Amino acid sequence: MTKTLFLFCFWIFTSVYSQKNNADIQQVHANMNAQQIAWNKANIENFMNFYWKSDSLKFIGSSGITYGWQKTLDNYKKRYPTVEAMGQLTFTILETEQLSLKSIFLIGKWNLKYTDKEVGGYFTLFWKKLNGKWVIVMDHTS
Repeated sequence: MTKTLFLFCFWIFTSVYSQKNNADIQQVHANMNAQQIAWNKANIENFMNFYWKSDSLKFIGSSGITYGWQKTLDNYKKRYPTVEAMGQLTFTILETEQLSLKSIFLIGKWNLKYTDKEVGGYFTLFWKKLNGKWVIVMDHTS
């Protein structure tokens, strides 16, 4: 009886966690889609809504580590000052793993399409659930 009760409780816990896990991953994927839409409307501020608005945000790129939400926003605006410079963004999510109820690890590809060329690379994102909202706390893009 005790073994059966334990197995039943374990089954319920894993089922609930699995459902929660799927909902969280779906939310992060929806956030990625919203970022892509914001970028393609040339709205960098809305694109940045999914980053942790903190001085502790880390963005790692070819020039090193940038700390802070505002500095990351400033760098995006400097690198992409016009609609033409922004191109059309496409994300391809390659792998998503929920590490805990409050953290998700995501690997993907990015592609910017311009009228005369395409550029792209890969990214690794660490998402955390803070104050009920999934936000990027670390972005490594190459």
